[in-house]
Amino acid sequence: MVTGGAAAGLFEDGLAAYDRGDYAAAMRLFRPPAEQGHAGAQYLLGLMYGRGDGVPQDDAEAVKWYRLAAEQGLAAAQSNLGFRYAYGEGVPQDYAEALKWYRLAAEQGNAAAQLNLGVSYAKGQGVPQDYAEAVKWFRFSAEQGHANAQYDLGVAYALGQGVPRDNVQAYMWFDLSARYSEGVERDRMVQNRDVIASYLTPAQIAEAQRLAREWKPR
Repeated sequence: MVTGGAAAGLFEDGLAAYDRGDYAAAMRLFRPPAEQGHAGAQYLLGLMYGRGDGVPQDDAEAVKWYRLAAEQGLAAAQSNLGFRYAYGEGVPQDYAEALKWYRLAAEQGNAAAQLNLGVSYAKGQGVPQDYAEAVKWFRFSAEQGHANAQYDLGVAYALGQGVPRDNVQAYMWFDLSARYSEGVERDRMVQNRDVIASYLTPAQIAEAQRLAREWKPR
């Protein structure tokens, strides 16, 4: 039996091992506290099985550990479990179940879950399509600095989906999303920002740039 103090110690040692890339040690250290109900250790075992860090990649095993942590209310695990249901990874695809877990995590402020809840509403996956509700959740996530949510919020403003069409706001959110991204993703965001710029006057571009410059995450 691993006591509470010992479980916490093993978890901290596991985190240190994980951070230095010693996945075999991390797996060995996380497992005892996870089996004793430590939600953080359960979540990280799920993450390691999902990624194949130090173990063969195993979606079903990832789901098992995410679920244990999610049922204890850990938002990151709830978010990842929702994602697994949305894409049918380790479980049968089930949009309604995905929505349930996304919502639980989103209501705790998890930015990834807020984004994915917004996507669910935008696409009508597990819920009637509702662009206004999608924008609500995109905004919660975007205001925390989540680049993909900022991009999706920019799309909403560019198309007038769930909000009045507003190219100044679209430019601002595309500009912010590019700031928090890199590689191909950043190129896509910059491209969309530049397309929007072609519809704006120089004064409007300056205003959008000012808004982006003064924006701060909440």
